[in-house]
Amino acid sequence: MAKDTAAPTQPIEGTARIRAIGERLILPLPAEASERLRTRGQNAVTATLDSHPFEIVVEPDGAKGHWIGLDPEMLEVLGRGEGEDVVFSLTPAAQWPEPSVPEDLDAALAEANDIGEVWKDITPMARWEWVRWVSATKNPDTRARRVDVSIDKMRHGKRRPCCFDLSSCTDPEVSRSGKLLGIE
Repeated sequence: MAKDTAAPTQPIEGTARIRAIGERLILPLPAEASERLRTRGQNAVTATLDSHPFEIVVEPDGAKGHWIGLDPEMLEVLGRGEGEDVVFSLTPAAQWPEPSVPEDLDAALAEANDIGEVWKDITPMARWEWVRWVSATKNPDTRARRVDVSIDKMRHGKRRPCCFDLSSCTDPEVSRSGKLLGIE
């Protein structure tokens, strides 16, 4: 059966427990919440975590689930830590937030003045995909090649990094082989 990709009419609500993976703290979503998101990949949402509003992108875990990365500022606002529960409400966002472009990709984009308009013309969601693809490796040589390939692909009219598996968790700090660490 095809997944209904329409926005839910009601916010996706629940409670989740903060979990540590190495030095990072994340909020893995319960399966029933994850199932209601638009896609198995990243989802832009307006979130309320313990009554605090955030505009965030929910990440895939590589096993049909999702998680929320908790940065230091969010943790300070929440006043929570590992093993503590957070009450959440998620509503698909009307607009994707702009990604934080890593320095190496940003420098390459600035040097490639012939593709500046391409970068500006693609959607924020597509920019997230380029940033995620470049960042989805710890290997510096692979990362440098991905920056070069990104520029080359955009020069040839590509608006997305192509065959990138959007449902895999690709944050190398918390995943291996496309899956969130600790998932069977």
